[in-house]
Amino acid sequence: MSIIEKAAGKIGTGAPHPAPHGGSGDPDHDASLIENALNKQRSGHAAPFVATPVEPIFSAPDTLAMEGGSQVQSINLARLHRMGVVAPDAEKSQIAEEFRIIKRPLIANAFGQGTARVKNGNLIMVTSSLPGEGKSFCAINLAISMAMEMDRTVLLIDADVAKPRVPEYLGIHADKGLLDVLQDKDLKLSDVLIKTDIAKLTVLPAGRTYKRATELLASAAMTRLVEDIGNRYPDRIILFDSPPLLATSESSVLATHMGQIVMVVEAEKTSQEAVREALSHIQSCEVVGMLLNKTTPTPGADYYYGYYGSYGK
Repeated sequence: MSIIEKAAGKIGTGAPHPAPHGGSGDPDHDASLIENALNKQRSGHAAPFVATPVEPIFSAPDTLAMEGGSQVQSINLARLHRMGVVAPDAEKSQIAEEFRIIKRPLIANAFGQGTARVKNGNLIMVTSSLPGEGKSFCAINLAISMAMEMDRTVLLIDADVAKPRVPEYLGIHADKGLLDVLQDKDLKLSDVLIKTDIAKLTVLPAGRTYKRATELLASAAMTRLVEDIGNRYPDRIILFDSPPLLATSESSVLATHMGQIVMVVEAEKTSQEAVREALSHIQSCEVVGMLLNKTTPTPGADYYYGYYGSYGK
């Protein structure tokens, strides 16, 4: 049985759960969720990969320091490990191995390693259909895992401007960020970037709330910013933790800038209808993948239980 069939079987098992926040209430957990993506699969892109992350807990921010014009903040790596997040100094773990598998085709697409290079492939958005599917958790794990690469640097952008979660997960403090830079022409990007003690990981917080956030993200200033950060360093990967696609309009706007999108799908809960509707909001991006999250291991099953497939138009 192929990993695709196993993933389809996993979706098709278990008692139904109520669909969250506007789902159908009667999810159709069968193989068509995966087949819909595979039918659009574009040859030459990365092979399927998988993940089974768990939900973290939070604790208070760490101490803030200053270095030049940029903030430098310390991340408690031991706490990350306790939360179930990938930690660079931790011993080998299942979640670390899973995100190693997840990141590899994304990096290959971004830099043309063994496959055709995807236009703007180093701009990667992590999103979901609905709130609560674990997209911020997946984005942070992916960012830390990618920062562990020998020849890559990572900029993690908290673009969930309505409900930013990245500082809370990492235990860092942020007053200004993305929205402030877009509004204030005198504010430099370096003034709001947060360097972390994970050597190759930098964070751009969401910034202060703004009632016209969607218009800001659709502005010429955002286009210039994305082009600048995407092209300034040839080894850089930029990950955007974006809002859920069916909760706000910001993600659809962000998708127009992306080379790759990872859409997190909560196993045995998110309805097929919600996934289909969410996919219709990101048709501007040619490489979209689904990451099956929060799966439940079953006796005798293989090591990996989730599924990720990429496809293009």
